[in-house]
Amino acid sequence: MDMKITTLEGKEAGSVSLSQDIFGLEPRTDLIQRCVNWQLAKRQRGTHKAKDRSEIWRTGKKMYAQKGTGGARHGSARVPQFRGGGRAFGPVVRSHATDLPKKVRALALRHALSSKAKDGGIVVLDQATASEAKTKALAAQFGKLGLSNALIIDGATLDANFATAARNIPNIDVLPVQGINVYDILRRKTLVLTKAAVEALEARFK
Repeated sequence: MDMKITTLEGKEAGSVSLSQDIFGLEPRTDLIQRCVNWQLAKRQRGTHKAKDRSEIWRTGKKMYAQKGTGGARHGSARVPQFRGGGRAFGPVVRSHATDLPKKVRALALRHALSSKAKDGGIVVLDQATASEAKTKALAAQFGKLGLSNALIIDGATLDANFATAARNIPNIDVLPVQGINVYDILRRKTLVLTKAAVEALEARFK
């Protein structure tokens, strides 16, 4: 699959051939969904907590006599039936993370890339660099390229000026190639890859 390479100024800078094994698969939504669910579950903090009856500071003395009141038989005032008592089956601090095999995660990433390629949502840049960290100038360049909602993937290291200028632009994310993931690919309309990112991805899945 051949793609044109453009510069940030909108000029052509040759072409690149994308691997069919990475960008030419028939997307499987089940794999992509499993990976997205795994990502979202893993990033949940799980710090929600409610006190149960053992954690309530309240007397445990029997409220009234067992017999003769004409009402239900009650003991401790810490039970969930009473206002101020502990909560039954409340949330506890825990990890929401699930297991997903490494091979499945890698395959899901390839299918997510193929999904973007199939929809025509991939743009290849010559390089993602900026001479100065000016958000206004970079936003103008993105406007010329039609990038209003995009994930930009660069090589192993990001250009400091480019990353600084891009971080204040709404709906634009910039990541090094090590941080590429299924969820971020899907949540942005356009996937922008630099030449260095394409080479790194092909080396990774070789």
